[in-house]
Amino acid sequence: MSFSLLCVFSVSGDLLVLTVATQETDGFRRFLRSAKHFNYTIKVLGRGETWRGGDYMSPPGGGQKVRLLKSALEDIQDENRVILFVDSYDVIFSSGPRELLKKFQQAKHRVVFSAETLIWPDRHLEDKHPHVREGKRFLGAGGFIGYAPNLKKMLSDWSGADSDSDQLHFTKIYINPEKRKSINITLDNKCRLFQNLHGALDEVVLKFEDGRVRARNVLYDTLPVIIHGNGPTKLQINYLGNYIPNLWTFETGCTICNENLRPLSGLQSEYPVVVIGIFIQQPTPFVTVFFERLLNLKYPKNRLQLFIYNQESHHEPHVRTFLEYHESEYQGVKLIGPEEDIDPVTSRNIGFDMCRDNIDCEYFFSVDVDVVLKNEDTLRILIELNKPFIAPMMTKPGLLWTNFWGALSADGYYARSEDYVDIVQGHRVGLWNVPYISHIFLTKADALRTDLKDPDLFESATLDPDMAFCSKVRNKGVFMFVTNVHTYGRVLSTENYQTNHLHNDLWQVFENPEWEERYIHENYSKVLKDGFIETPCPDVYWFPVFTDVACKHLIEEMEHFGQWSGGGNTDNRIQGGYENVPTIDIHMNQVGYEKEWQKFLLDYAAPVTEKMYPGYYTRAQFDLAFVVRYKPDEQPALRPHHDASTFTINIALNQVGIDYQGGGCRFLRYNCSVNAPRRGWALMHPGRLTHYHEGLPTVQGVRYIVVSFVDP
Repeated sequence: MSFSLLCVFSVSGDLLVLTVATQETDGFRRFLRSAKHFNYTIKVLGRGETWRGGDYMSPPGGGQKVRLLKSALEDIQDENRVILFVDSYDVIFSSGPRELLKKFQQAKHRVVFSAETLIWPDRHLEDKHPHVREGKRFLGAGGFIGYAPNLKKMLSDWSGADSDSDQLHFTKIYINPEKRKSINITLDNKCRLFQNLHGALDEVVLKFEDGRVRARNVLYDTLPVIIHGNGPTKLQINYLGNYIPNLWTFETGCTICNENLRPLSGLQSEYPVVVIGIFIQQPTPFVTVFFERLLNLKYPKNRLQLFIYNQESHHEPHVRTFLEYHESEYQGVKLIGPEEDIDPVTSRNIGFDMCRDNIDCEYFFSVDVDVVLKNEDTLRILIELNKPFIAPMMTKPGLLWTNFWGALSADGYYARSEDYVDIVQGHRVGLWNVPYISHIFLTKADALRTDLKDPDLFESATLDPDMAFCSKVRNKGVFMFVTNVHTYGRVLSTENYQTNHLHNDLWQVFENPEWEERYIHENYSKVLKDGFIETPCPDVYWFPVFTDVACKHLIEEMEHFGQWSGGGNTDNRIQGGYENVPTIDIHMNQVGYEKEWQKFLLDYAAPVTEKMYPGYYTRAQFDLAFVVRYKPDEQPALRPHHDASTFTINIALNQVGIDYQGGGCRFLRYNCSVNAPRRGWALMHPGRLTHYHEGLPTVQGVRYIVVSFVDP
């Protein structure tokens, strides 16, 4: 996007900052913000022009900047005017004009160039550079300061093309002793004014002091005024730019989190139209829950369009059920199913095009189905932050894993930035410009139609599609922000997800905390914290443990398996092959659920046992855990018996009065019965000696319970 811009923030003596920018990129906006922070006077050159000066990846280039500067200097007649000429897309100010002018005067030359460790673009000129006692020896063309007459003289013989090298032009002037002396040029050898990052990354650290943050060169113990991410150091300038100048400090926290917002406080009919891209590329647990959370987003559905890409036939019923009940609530829906055989990369482009081609679409919200979107305000928050590309930080519980990388290795893979752990753990909260984001992000449609319009955004000969995408977004000058100002949710683990059961999410007890939210009763935490336990009979404890969904899934899983025992005494499933008090049941090990069930007992039954039976500690070992089915015409009741356990857990899986009539449990010694078991509630009681008990008759319907003989 070309633009016309002349920014004058305030006047600081005779200093004028000139820079070239033909596009209003995120980097340029960052530059202007830092200039405004310190009240620099800025004049932008190149407005309305097409950039023909090359880029840092393909030298030579930069001649267009020289032409524009030469032309601009012709209009400056004041011989005392000091001109600072710097790049803008990869430059930030770390201090103000007063300090800059003071350090310039202390240099005692009429023109001061930034200095570099590396010579570029012509190494053959190395021996012609003057030697220095200490500091950097080679000229950097990305920043220099000088009096207008001297700069005019330096540029007087420029007649190069826009694609010629500005670096080579200025280097040849500097290494010419006569020209260097007549123009009175020196280099900022110790980085007192300018800090070029290329070749100097180990020299530069952040300095936090007295509510202020700036860059410090530890090699020369200097505090440069201007930081330049020249050459291949864009990621490093982005990192420093998360803090400098005072974007984040320990005293103030984030100072930009409330800048340039887009409040969504008006009528919902005026909310921007968003295309939500939902991508299902592998078998993933809790897909039903994903769609429930999607429905709960606090955003008017008539301003949302859905693009759903489902590569997995296993998830077709989940998608179909969601659309059957809710498709009409949305402005529009496009579904690509597994039968269409469209690859994941193509699907991303189709999703982008759904937004690009709709003139009303203002945002594309990309969400992978393994994202647990717990914050219902996520979409509104991201839109209000008003960034071209932004993501909410997502975590994995107990790990330092997130959906962003703070840095990249030399080969473009993951590296940990200095602040990564603090950001993940919430010790630093704000907006962070990062090199890699995955799983979930919001991007403006304007960006998709301009900077990100290429069809090959996800393609690379060496990188995975998500890494290739982020690389191309960075190379287009679009900043990728992640925010951790709020808690947004997490990303599921999918590595051990199997699809050979009816309700495969039941098997996720080891993998994902979503299991607890889905299957453990909302009042279970009160059992331990508030003593939310009833005692219907002596030493019999009754407490909530399972949700209705857990009960429903266990029943359906067992009926789907279907291999119910016959209810006879002969039972080859148990040691010895004989059951004294048989039931019609299915054992947990028959459906491959014994390990998961023991973890459930250890995590949710054992703490209650230890609370209610003081001095007894259990490792929740069991020989038998099984789902029992009682039916009037099959097995309606169970005769009095002791259990082969230290204690027994008996959980009702359906509801008396609705699913069946009758049923319950009677403890004969105490002549005490629990006649109305509550669905999802557990009865816990001793198994031997004292609690001789029977199953009361089910007279109508079907009753299901799950029984565990613990510590046999």
